[in-house]
Amino acid sequence: MKVQVFFSLAVCLCLPQRADTAEVHVPAATAYLDPDHNAARISADSGITRWVGPETSVTWFGQLQTTGTLHASVVLRLRPETTSRLKLSIGEQSRDIAVQGHATDMVTADFGTFQINNSGYHSFKIQSLNASGQDNGSVQELVLVGTALQDVHFNLKPRRNAASVHLSYPVPRDTQVSAFYCEMTGLEDPLWSYYMACGWHRGYFGMQVNSSTERRIIFSVWDSGNEGVDRNKVADEDRVVLVAKGDDVFSGSFGNEGTGGHSHLKFQWKTGEKQRFLVTAEPVDKTHTIFAGYYFRPDEEQWMLISSWKAPKEGRRLRGLYSFSENFAGKNGHVVRKALYGNQWIRDSAGKWSEITTAKFSHDATGRADRRDRFMGVESGQFFLSHGGFISGYTEFGVPFQRPTTNQSPASMKLPPLPE
Repeated sequence: MKVQVFFSLAVCLCLPQRADTAEVHVPAATAYLDPDHNAARISADSGITRWVGPETSVTWFGQLQTTGTLHASVVLRLRPETTSRLKLSIGEQSRDIAVQGHATDMVTADFGTFQINNSGYHSFKIQSLNASGQDNGSVQELVLVGTALQDVHFNLKPRRNAASVHLSYPVPRDTQVSAFYCEMTGLEDPLWSYYMACGWHRGYFGMQVNSSTERRIIFSVWDSGNEGVDRNKVADEDRVVLVAKGDDVFSGSFGNEGTGGHSHLKFQWKTGEKQRFLVTAEPVDKTHTIFAGYYFRPDEEQWMLISSWKAPKEGRRLRGLYSFSENFAGKNGHVVRKALYGNQWIRDSAGKWSEITTAKFSHDATGRADRRDRFMGVESGQFFLSHGGFISGYTEFGVPFQRPTTNQSPASMKLPPLPE
């Protein structure tokens, strides 16, 4: 990928130099397409190609720390004797120009100077004013020059996902957790979102948006060992084994994030509707534990087994309890994801239920500097996680939060059989 930054070369761009000399080249591969994320081809080497017609816009996002002026231009390839009419908008300001292709291949669409009157995230959107089906040109980079670029921040990595965000639940070290219950409500539902309710040291359980017509309830358990990619390399004695699964549940394997057993139910869970999840752990001997995931189907008003797996080199119960929200495809991290996580309870091996009202915030490596739009807090008596959208501000890593007690123990609910 071609990355040019005058006075600074970095993947996550911050420029603490003289404002009057700042110049930034932002690669096309770091932009977002709307409303169709697949309407053009994006690559680190070629930029944005096969972009035709006015239906899809191209947008970059940058965080400007100071006010001042910005001179903006876009470098693109355009066939000779072809004219492309384009409009660039920075916030509420916009200009449109006509650019003519010629034999030297590369052309520059110069949109002139814009005034930046406030700090924070700004969008840089190119829209086509051409006829439907017309080639708009292949976008190479956005070029910015001006006094508003002091300490500017752009994420220059071509993977365009939002940071993954997590909340971890403290549990006393000597507690033998046989069941973990969590309620979760997805408030936003963009494509490629995974809201995970019940995570533990060997797996995770939650709900996912896979397409405009498909949603899933997912329960997965990791193998033993250190293989991170290919399950075919995992020895039989290190593999989790399927014990049982519910009606219409698919089961198989997964890799590339560790390896293990995967299961999912295709189910159209509803945005804004509370979903209920329960994970149980039943040691069968000193070296094996059966982990099971149960989902409360709101359409049938009853619990169902998603799947259960026998995990080797275990023999213990649930540890390292957490929840998270993930943007699992690197195409639409510019839209907001938000979910509520509430009424968390654990059950110990003696059958006693205890409510969890404290959680701590964390995020992945993307959230360290690349993407700062990641948040946790308390809302409507529940924890929330939010990420994406290029919203100014952020939550500090490691901050703990306390939610109000509910006193709504799962012991009063009609639960599936629980291990002793």
